[in-house]
Amino acid sequence: MYGADPFYSWIGLDSDLMYAAHKAAGGMTSVYRQIGKGCENLFRQIIIDQTQYEDPKYALWSYTTKTKNDKNKTLSLDARLELSEIRNIEVRAKVTQWMVDYSISLSVPTPSNGAVFEVRQGYKSKDSKRQNADIDNIAVAWANGYLPVFAIFSSQIDADLVLRYRNSRGGIIIGTTSDNSQTSLFAFSKEVLGYDLADFFHQNSEVIKSEVYSTLEILLRAE
Repeated sequence: MYGADPFYSWIGLDSDLMYAAHKAAGGMTSVYRQIGKGCENLFRQIIIDQTQYEDPKYALWSYTTKTKNDKNKTLSLDARLELSEIRNIEVRAKVTQWMVDYSISLSVPTPSNGAVFEVRQGYKSKDSKRQNADIDNIAVAWANGYLPVFAIFSSQIDADLVLRYRNSRGGIIIGTTSDNSQTSLFAFSKEVLGYDLADFFHQNSEVIKSEVYSTLEILLRAE
């Protein structure tokens, strides 16, 4: 198609490399999206297993809001720790204490019901629409008796964004090797939920890398 276009062919865009660049650009968005979905599923399953929920539905949380056209719209967060339904006594005690400590750090009363999580593989976006939606979720979570927390698997997130969310009384835990369960996702998983998430990735790193490398090679091929 590019070769049949006089202008593009004159300036050299009728190239296999241009095709590869377009394919890679679109493909990378999909790669990040699928990694994010995998992180959501993994984190939610850890919560289900470690809390010993009788019904997995307690690991999910959603609420209904109104649109500009006065229609109902259901919004969902990725995971939930429902205190009254945690059957693992040790985990419930640790979650309760963690919520007390985190609430103190945010200068707010400890919520009664538990914590809800928005899970992401990373957060590099400066999208104001997404940030405003996140802050809306924070407000609704507090109104329903939950501590809202953003669980970011990567350590790549702007400090000003962390500050904005914390100022809005939202918690954030990210993928650092710190042993502080109030800032590190891996420390939170190990110390509060009782599951060594960092070790999971260490043990499965080669298998996961192989899948990712294979996908990237296909995306970057010129043919």
